[in-house]
Amino acid sequence: MDTLQTMTYEVTERIARITLNRPESGNAITLDMPVELAQCVERANLDPTVHVIALAGNGSGFCGGYDLRLFAEQASPESNTPMPDGSPLDSAVQRANHEPNINWDPMVDYAMMRRNVRGFMSLFHSDKPVVCKVHKFCVAGGTDMALCSDLLVIEDRAKIGYPPARVWGSPTTALWVHRIGLEKAKRLLFTGDCLSGEEAVAWGLATECAPAEQLDERFENLLGRIARMPVNQLIMMKLLLNQTVMNQGLHSTQILGTVFDGITRHTAEGHAFVKTAMEKGFKEAVRERDEPFGDFGLSTFKG
Repeated sequence: MDTLQTMTYEVTERIARITLNRPESGNAITLDMPVELAQCVERANLDPTVHVIALAGNGSGFCGGYDLRLFAEQASPESNTPMPDGSPLDSAVQRANHEPNINWDPMVDYAMMRRNVRGFMSLFHSDKPVVCKVHKFCVAGGTDMALCSDLLVIEDRAKIGYPPARVWGSPTTALWVHRIGLEKAKRLLFTGDCLSGEEAVAWGLATECAPAEQLDERFENLLGRIARMPVNQLIMMKLLLNQTVMNQGLHSTQILGTVFDGITRHTAEGHAFVKTAMEKGFKEAVRERDEPFGDFGLSTFKG
């Protein structure tokens, strides 16, 4: 665990603290992050002194999604280097001309993203409860970690949502319906809009919100109350409640969402998004995607 590259791990009293630690990029997700996340969760579950897991982010916000800039810099046009959402990188010419990519294998794409889903879902399947703290922003792939956690404490003015629903993305963990209900999930994913922290509480996504200066206190208070519970009671309560979601077909929905995620990156609109990203940078591609909705600027690293 001393070799963690994307997060930190420590235990204070009965609380295991997992903190995303890529502040220079808004804690943007790399391929290593879901793997390291699962390792940290497993360590907490095997530690008999830990009663609850605290998930948070270091720096200016919780998580701005996948690190699109990092993958754009590392991949060459003809390479088979996975993009952040898992697809082998098409050639720039194919994308620019909207030609079909004969090298794209949907099942290779699925295998890559399914690996990430397993990492995020380690929070959901964790024996011990996970409480997530969101400050400033939690968008795109970052919502996978927030929604896979059991409880969410959020800054009142933070923004949380899935803008890639507009182009180049599908929620792979597919938990929106289970967290806020069908109608509200449609309202968010039909527009790619975000909720404020206050709205997240009103919609049932977060358990509580607080101003930035009070957020840590509210987070620690909740963690402290959960940490007082016997571990065996916490494990039983989580198993009892989570099975209701699994019985509603979450696993099947996640398969569909993960396959759809690959398809969204190989539509004409998806190719146009990548063409703009390659020519002008991903920030400009995101700007062109979000500006018509009037909400560009929620996070520089929205992926």
